[in-house]
Amino acid sequence: MSETSRTRTGDRDVFPADGAGYRGFFPADEAEADDALLIERSRREPEAFAGVFHRHAPEIKRYVTRRLGADAAEDVVADTFLAAFRGREGYDPSQPSARPWLYGIATNLIRRHKRVEVRQLRVLEQTGVDPVTVPFTERSDERLSADAVRRRLAAALARLPAGHRDVLLLVTWGGLTYVEAAQAMDIPVGTVRSRANRARSKVRRELGGVDPTSVSEETFHE
Repeated sequence: MSETSRTRTGDRDVFPADGAGYRGFFPADEAEADDALLIERSRREPEAFAGVFHRHAPEIKRYVTRRLGADAAEDVVADTFLAAFRGREGYDPSQPSARPWLYGIATNLIRRHKRVEVRQLRVLEQTGVDPVTVPFTERSDERLSADAVRRRLAAALARLPAGHRDVLLLVTWGGLTYVEAAQAMDIPVGTVRSRANRARSKVRRELGGVDPTSVSEETFHE
């Protein structure tokens, strides 16, 4: 194995996608620190970045898993935090929360897997099974109802332009505000609003008039 491969493997091992093994780097005094402070500290003490990872890895993993499926999500989540760690010197210290920054990195990586995402949506369209929430839906009637909605939603999402889909899913699945989504995608807030409105309108027509925002919240966050 080359030196480059060993280094890359070692770096990726620092950021396992399940977020395990980092409580030792996340003492009580850091639990209250905002992300900007942790990132600033990590410039002097690299291990402090584990606090950012531990805080945000679970939600980033859920978001990426919904978009790409569990298999691809493992690599994308690890790569997201590796890219964030390597790029921490450029982080804007005026932003207390790193969520938009991390979602932006993850979304950029997801774009490299466009075919995987469309394939994942097609699978969801056929089965209605969401890999994130299905273990928590116990009643068969509830699961069947939710699966039916997911199938229609997945078909509609697959037909959206990539940029419109990114905005809609950052807001609905990622829970970002329009301002945060604009920061994540490095585009004006007005562009986010425009894309979100167009995406909602297209998906709403596919769903027979149902707001895709409410559908996502009800069926993907059970």
